Amino acid sequence: MPTPRIDILTLFPDYFTGPFTVSMVKRAVARKKVDIRLHDLRKWATDKHHTADDVPYGGGAGMVMKPEPLTKALTALKRGRKKVKTLLMSPQGRRFDHGMAVELSEEKALLLVCGHYEGIDERVMAMIDGEVSLGDYVLTGGEPAAAVLVDALVRFLPGVVGDRQSVEKDSFFNGLLDYPHYTRPRFFKGRGVPEVLLSGNHALIEKWRKKESLKNTLAKRPDLLDRVELSGEDLKLLKEAQKELEAGG
Repeated sequence: MPTPRIDILTLFPDYFTGPFTVSMVKRAVARKKVDIRLHDLRKWATDKHHTADDVPYGGGAGMVMKPEPLTKALTALKRGRKKVKTLLMSPQGRRFDHGMAVELSEEKALLLVCGHYEGIDERVMAMIDGEVSLGDYVLTGGEPAAAVLVDALVRFLPGVVGDRQSVEKDSFFNGLLDYPHYTRPRFFKGRGVPEVLLSGNHALIEKWRKKESLKNTLAKRPDLLDRVELSGEDLKLLKEAQKELEAGG
């Protein structure tokens, strides 16, 4: 199976030195679970100053990324390749979430374009397959969004996370928030670990975790409950969780 490849087209390739040279992304690259390639857009600018932006037609504040370097770069990076999903990191895009991270982790070739300034020349959009946004706010550029997208999807690549269960138990994997976690010491500042976690009864532990997951979701993101299908047992646990919250538990 070929190693998934992620190309990132950016004005600031050095931005990724930190995010991609530590932790899980670094290990994934070292183990050849993913091939990440950074490309400086200015390489495709033809004037002596390597200009990649210009003032907008019609006036107004800010600058616009020029079509010539972008078109040349995208053409070069796609040349000779069968299928490359090209995404523009943009506040106008589809909001990035767990589902999209899983979806994109199944792509064998991604090309991320980091927007800047007021955006890119509209005439380049014909070469873009889609736009992705982290949320309803504007960043200084597409680099932070690209770094987040790569970090999120790399976790789902086969062989990156040793314990697959740690991924499948994460928040949002089943549509709900995660349950609380505890580790040693057993007592800390007068607070102990819930007794059920020390019982060794795996059925009771799983039931506790499910209820705590529902409680967390109800308390912090109740909107998520409208998007998931709950079983009869889940609904019973949800009622218990609601009573505990109302009682201050």
